[in-house]
Amino acid sequence: MNLSERLAALGIDEPTSPPRPAPAALPDTAPDAPLPVSSPMDALLTLKARVGAALFERLGSRLNDPTLAEEDLVAFARDALAEIVEAEQLPLSNTERQRLVRQISDDVLGFGPLQPLLDDPNLTEIMVNGPEQVFVERNGRLTLTAARFRSEEQLRRVIEKIVSRVGRRIDESSPLVDARLDDGSRVNAVIPPLAVNGSSLTIRKFAADPLKVQDLISYGSMSHEMAELLEACVRAHLNIIVSGGTGTGKTTLLNVLSSFIPKGERIITIEDAVELQLQQEHVVRLESRPANIEGKGEITIRDLLRNSLRMRPDRIVVGECRGGEALDMLQAMNTGHDGSLSTIHSNSPRDAIARMETLVLMAGMDLPLRAIREQVASAVNLIVQLTRMRDGSRRVTHITEVQGMEGDIVTLQDAFVFDYSAGVDSSGRILGKTVFTGVRPRFADRFADLGINISPRVFEMQESRSR
Repeated sequence: MNLSERLAALGIDEPTSPPRPAPAALPDTAPDAPLPVSSPMDALLTLKARVGAALFERLGSRLNDPTLAEEDLVAFARDALAEIVEAEQLPLSNTERQRLVRQISDDVLGFGPLQPLLDDPNLTEIMVNGPEQVFVERNGRLTLTAARFRSEEQLRRVIEKIVSRVGRRIDESSPLVDARLDDGSRVNAVIPPLAVNGSSLTIRKFAADPLKVQDLISYGSMSHEMAELLEACVRAHLNIIVSGGTGTGKTTLLNVLSSFIPKGERIITIEDAVELQLQQEHVVRLESRPANIEGKGEITIRDLLRNSLRMRPDRIVVGECRGGEALDMLQAMNTGHDGSLSTIHSNSPRDAIARMETLVLMAGMDLPLRAIREQVASAVNLIVQLTRMRDGSRRVTHITEVQGMEGDIVTLQDAFVFDYSAGVDSSGRILGKTVFTGVRPRFADRFADLGINISPRVFEMQESRSR
């Protein structure tokens, strides 16, 4: 949605006569604090409507100029907005005037009261529980903010603005939706009647500059030895599943693992909503599509996964397996597409195996459980488990090899596990670390055959420290 469409979404029509504020031109945000006017809310809304109409008139033909970049149009709009507010000669201090300009700018150019939160680089998640409750996650901890929507209608307009930009819709016939922002941030919205206390909006923010492996090491999410091992596993074309609960950083780690893929390989990524930020040159990004209002045209992850096999992939990266596509993923891993990567929701490596079994059954194939387990055991080489600790930190707690079958059981062997014995410090921070178990994984023998060298400290030094 470009700037002209956003203005139209506010109900501001191009005036053919001196503009008059209309009810549909009401802004999208309530003030941060009362401004010094009589009847504060009504006067402020009228002022915002008048300023919005004047801004539309000032922009004029620029709105439809194909040679003008969106960034330049936005910059011009902000400057024009400041001039319009100045011309109003309002009895406001400079600080109050700047706040008013920012509020109107957020309404017209952004997402209302959410815009300051979206602009804050220190926030990782924004959670809206109805118009009067907005939580954020900062440094792993949830905090209630002072941000508020004026009404449920205002919140709905912001949600519709977000989802329409990626060709999605949300209404009573389709009251929940997954979408994304321009920067890749993941969005989930649920509206009444499903959301009983008002519309719910959850935004998982992603940094413009994606986290790299060195960032995860510096944050304490993994050690240098673990990072070196995981890089070798990716280069050796092991099939890897990243497992973890909600908000543990699975997509972030998947992005880091994908960064280890050599530049010369063709990578196909498949996601419900595009989140991965691969930096390689030869990447094809595929995104599923929901059904239209008539219930037609749906393209599922499973459809895209099947089609990707005809696209000559060197690597297939599935953002998350959450349904019957798990069967297709396992079959791809077992039929020559080694080096595939995906994530799954589970709380331990053993749970990840059970979860994959359940997802395969969702494919509608009448397969015996032993046959499913054999598929899993032969397809998956490595499970990397992520856990969100009590202190809000996210850690890799297991690097686990899938070794095969013993009877009817898929056998697993931990290479690295998190040691909790160090306890916590006075501030509640977890002091433990992930250590080598002393058991060298079988797949490590592949590295020498492929000419992949890893430092002896990956196993030997960690082993000596853990004894």
